[in-house]
Amino acid sequence: MIKYFKYAGLAVIFLWFFGGGAAHFTATDFFVSIVPPWVPCPLWVVYISGVIEIMLALLILWSVSRPAAGWGLIVLTIAVTPANIHMYLNPSLFPDGTETDYLIRLVVQVFLLALIWWSTRTSNQSIEEGNSH
Repeated sequence: MIKYFKYAGLAVIFLWFFGGGAAHFTATDFFVSIVPPWVPCPLWVVYISGVIEIMLALLILWSVSRPAAGWGLIVLTIAVTPANIHMYLNPSLFPDGTETDYLIRLVVQVFLLALIWWSTRTSNQSIEEGNSH
């Protein structure tokens, strides 16, 4: 039964990152607008992160690359956290939402990190990690 929950988790992750990565090319202005001002070359950051999101989403589809892709998605998700914090701290710059909306984005990000970690681990990894202690 857990296997089916993991597949459901992988489906959510795939759709989230594949769709989000594609949106970097269709809603570029929005993504550029949420890049914190201290990040250089925001347009390139948006394009590069979009490509990485799409590639990692595709890589979770294959069991061989799934654990590495999971770690990549975790790193990527942490790397984009400043954009979500920027939105939360500056809601007046993003009038389409509220401070609460941007707080929810941060909370969802924590759940997303947990889902990525849980659903991209193989059962063998869990056993090996448990034995290495």
